[in-house]
Amino acid sequence: MLDYALLEAVAAVVRTGSFDRAAQEIGVTPSAISQRVKLLEERLGTGLIIRGQPCTATPAGKRLCRHAEEVGLMEHHLRGELGGLLGSGPAPTVRIAVNADSLATWFLLALSGLEGCLFDLVIEDESNTADWLKRGEVSAAVSIASGPFQGCGSRPLGAQIYVATASPAFMRRWFADGVTEEALGQAPCLTFNIKDTFQDRWLAETFGQPIRRPSHWVPSTGGFVDGTLVGLGWGMNPLSLVRSHLEQGTLVEMRPDSPLVVPLYWHWSRAVEKGLKDITASILRTARERLEQK
Repeated sequence: MLDYALLEAVAAVVRTGSFDRAAQEIGVTPSAISQRVKLLEERLGTGLIIRGQPCTATPAGKRLCRHAEEVGLMEHHLRGELGGLLGSGPAPTVRIAVNADSLATWFLLALSGLEGCLFDLVIEDESNTADWLKRGEVSAAVSIASGPFQGCGSRPLGAQIYVATASPAFMRRWFADGVTEEALGQAPCLTFNIKDTFQDRWLAETFGQPIRRPSHWVPSTGGFVDGTLVGLGWGMNPLSLVRSHLEQGTLVEMRPDSPLVVPLYWHWSRAVEKGLKDITASILRTARERLEQK
């Protein structure tokens, strides 16, 4: 039988990245956190924490943290079913993998009305978020992968619409003769990170072939919009983020007839399906309101 006070200490260290911050979160001394982690490691006969800056979990530590999250969600759901019979308890922390553009446009709204849970959001490219769920490192994920995956539930959310945008001055400088393949090979674009393929996907879908192009690297959703506004480069932005700029004329849609449609899906671990019931309902409801539906 696991000692959940010890397990809570391990999970807090992994979640916060340090023994000091874990101590502040739980309300004990760093020495007490260290003793609890060491005691659980001795009982299990294996290391759970890789000491460093930040501290991270070993494979065994990751699995135990996942177990702690599952137990917390199950108890949270049970308290809801039994009313006050179980008394109050600590709010469970739910770890979710989500892409930066969803976070910036609709996802936080879905979480805002939920009470009784804390959220640990892992920011990852939408093409890789599902891998976090498959590895058991999160309880749920927003992904472009349709699924379903083994041991997981899956529901379609709708589609995020992206448009190729640039400032009027940028258009005059680089695309005076039109948005041609030759001009796109010279005009700098914006790329979020090495996993970001949206610019290449749009070019391939619009022009029927890949186009080599120079790029600035801007790993920020807000920075992407700002970068296009100031004329740093052109980029694929969520329509919901730039609609007002397009209406005001501070941004221009480079090819109005060629949006990039990116379907999104909500995946969750069936091990905590009941505990995620309210979260899933809110995610699906908000997605219906904020994303493009077929």
